[in-house]
Amino acid sequence: MKRRDFLAAGASLPALSLLPRIAGAQTGQTLFDPRPSAWRSFEITTHVEVVNPGGVARAWIPVPAVETEWQRVGDNGWSGNAASARLARDGKYGANMVVAEWSAAEKAPVIEVVSRFATRNRAVDFSKRDPSLFLAASDVAFYTAATELQPTDGIVAKTAKEIVKGKRSDIDKARAVYEWVVENSFRDPKTRGCGVGDVKVLLESGTIGGKCADLNGLFVALCRAAGIPARDVYGARMAKSEFGYRSLGAGSDNITRAQHCRAEVFLTGYGWVPADPADVRKAVLEEKAQPTTLADPIIPAVRAKLFGAWEGNWFAYNTAHDVVLPGAKSAKVAFLMYPQAETARGRVDPLDPDNFKYRITTREIKA
Repeated sequence: MKRRDFLAAGASLPALSLLPRIAGAQTGQTLFDPRPSAWRSFEITTHVEVVNPGGVARAWIPVPAVETEWQRVGDNGWSGNAASARLARDGKYGANMVVAEWSAAEKAPVIEVVSRFATRNRAVDFSKRDPSLFLAASDVAFYTAATELQPTDGIVAKTAKEIVKGKRSDIDKARAVYEWVVENSFRDPKTRGCGVGDVKVLLESGTIGGKCADLNGLFVALCRAAGIPARDVYGARMAKSEFGYRSLGAGSDNITRAQHCRAEVFLTGYGWVPADPADVRKAVLEEKAQPTTLADPIIPAVRAKLFGAWEGNWFAYNTAHDVVLPGAKSAKVAFLMYPQAETARGRVDPLDPDNFKYRITTREIKA
């Protein structure tokens, strides 16, 4: 077992005070109202095993790379039996990943990656507008461009135009898109993983069902088609909701299936504004023993706050689309939210545990 030294991917995390727990959150829900809070630091461990490699094998493990006012990136380190392992960065979006490669002689490839970071709640105060918060023209072009699964023409452009008709400001247009996705979509529990994020297929289906990569990806594509900069933010939940919503937090320290994609829209005067229509629909489907509706008393606060705020019990890996994995023989991936692997037979399905095993666990680092 070879040991790799921890690499500094950002400033070391100081001892961080923890957000006080709201009374009653352990036994029931409180008003869902994320507000800027104290920092909390966490560590995630991603243990990856490539099954039956049949030759040279490679793996790409995403690590947190988004450095903002609501997330601080810390260290990454790894151990395992890879012939080589390194930290790599996507040149277009800045996604970070550990890239490992095993020789054909290694019959049981394994690597374990440990990442540290800190997060906190965030909320935009829409009563305070700062004109200095704006994007350069080049950034506007970047964040309104189409991606392979998020076109901005055809049915996407037509739908966006109908949604924002009569709206003058970008904030009104973005909010209209958010409300439209909430009203016209549903969370489909049969969707594999977090969904594919093919918004054209989603709209053409006539039944807009899926999970976060689908529904929040649709929000992003519609905003872009309306000329509003927007982006997906790919990550995972790593702690319970302080407001008692079991559907909006991690249920245990095993977060292997807790991946979640959120979204942001850039509004001049406010900066990057969080949005998560998919989580509104997740709460509708999962918060109670039986699916409820948007009218249920537990939903309006979630719906109101998830445009402009989100809870810091989630971390971000990256905002990357159409990712070219360094050294890969197979095609690019639409997004990098799961560990990826490749064997002599080609790309391994990250949602197929019989051929690609990984486990992601988390712990809070307390002061």
